[in-house]
Amino acid sequence: MRDYYTVKVNLPGGIVAPGALQTILTMAHSAHVRTVRFGARQQLLMTVHYEDMRFLEKDLKQQSMPYEVNTESYPNVISSYCGEDVFRAGAWLRESEYHTMLDQFDYGPRLKVNLSDFNQSFTPFFTGNLNFITSPEPHFLYLYIRPKQTNTLFRWPELIYTNDVGRLAKAIEEAMLDEGKQTEAEIYKAVTSGQTFITQPAVKEIDLPEFSLPYYEGFNRYGQRSWLGLYRRDEQFSVAFLLDVCALCLKTRIGELCVTTWKSLIIKGIEEKDRAMWSYVLGKHNINVRHAANELAWQTEDQNEDGANLKNYIIRFFAKNDTRTFGVCFGIQTRPKSEVFGSVLIRKRSLVQIGQVSLFSLYDIYFTENFNPNSRTYRLFEKGLLKLHLPNQLHRLCRKFNAGRIQEGLEPVRQETEKIEPDYKNAPSVHQCPHCFTVYDEQYGDERAGILPGTPFGQLPADYACSTCDAPKQDMNPVQLMTVV
Repeated sequence: MRDYYTVKVNLPGGIVAPGALQTILTMAHSAHVRTVRFGARQQLLMTVHYEDMRFLEKDLKQQSMPYEVNTESYPNVISSYCGEDVFRAGAWLRESEYHTMLDQFDYGPRLKVNLSDFNQSFTPFFTGNLNFITSPEPHFLYLYIRPKQTNTLFRWPELIYTNDVGRLAKAIEEAMLDEGKQTEAEIYKAVTSGQTFITQPAVKEIDLPEFSLPYYEGFNRYGQRSWLGLYRRDEQFSVAFLLDVCALCLKTRIGELCVTTWKSLIIKGIEEKDRAMWSYVLGKHNINVRHAANELAWQTEDQNEDGANLKNYIIRFFAKNDTRTFGVCFGIQTRPKSEVFGSVLIRKRSLVQIGQVSLFSLYDIYFTENFNPNSRTYRLFEKGLLKLHLPNQLHRLCRKFNAGRIQEGLEPVRQETEKIEPDYKNAPSVHQCPHCFTVYDEQYGDERAGILPGTPFGQLPADYACSTCDAPKQDMNPVQLMTVV
């Protein structure tokens, strides 16, 4: 008999109402669960002792809450909704369209379904079996199909209307899983022979946008409100903390929480008057925010301590050597056929293994075409590395990537036609936040914090904080603005 069970609760599209999450967490707490995780497919994962399992299952069934135990028969439908508004908004895919499509999945899909806005690079395009991606035509989406356990990808010949996404997904699933259809022609014929869908011709392949992972942690302003991103280094969120989050959402009328594919949590719509309450909850549970960006750009397999430990081992090397990783994201694969998202892929190979314990392993490093993680083409960089040598080779690959961006013109390089000398002597001094790069300039003060223009930085109150991310005053560094003569 197993000592512990892994319980999975799908959160369709990565969206969950605070009240619903509160109910699940309350049942988990009663079953002596003290920490939970969020998975790469935006699901809730918890580890439950076998003696408590029957009580949790009873509660879940009473609440008619779908769940799985130690299986992945019904993978979650994931979406890019978590980044909508706060990072980049598409031309037409907004909150109502996301909910329209998600509501159509009133059955448990057995295939992985991705719903993605083309105008974002926060969630992956092609990690699903059925990958719906917005097209330039309003309310129509591309569909790219990847049969299970393959790297083969083919495009559906038509654009699909939003109101037909769920119906088409179910028909394709039945053709592939129940009828055994696998080729593009077989699937298309089986699906369209007995029913019709609203479509438009898809005249060309989709062009992958350049990838850039947004910084998704901490307090960040958008419009007149803020959003809060929460990341945990060990991927563990305490149940007590999340219950306080749910309670505060209900108190301040925040209607939904968003789980990301990076195993983090985003809370949108925080009013300025409520910021202090959110800061209190973070402090109460000792929740740190504003980790380094190179720590956030990683994806490991769900419930995998080996991958998480390897990530932290490499990050320590990156921090020591000040490795630039901007524009790169990393995936660690310790199990064959597992899905991780990354422009750099680290694959572990066990050479000597007894049961489930690996006694000796080597590592291979791959990178995707153009370092775009949405590409399905991997190129080998180094093979057969010892763990000791892995961080330095990744450092070398990052340097190769950065040099390539400059050579290929992917990063703008200033072309100077005449020598420009900076005037340091008369350059004004300002203080800059190292986390979000917001500047405090005494010439302008800080109107939001009630700081009048002309107030020197040294005269700011001891509790002054960055106006964007709430970093403390002592974190801000003096910098000089260059003027050109």
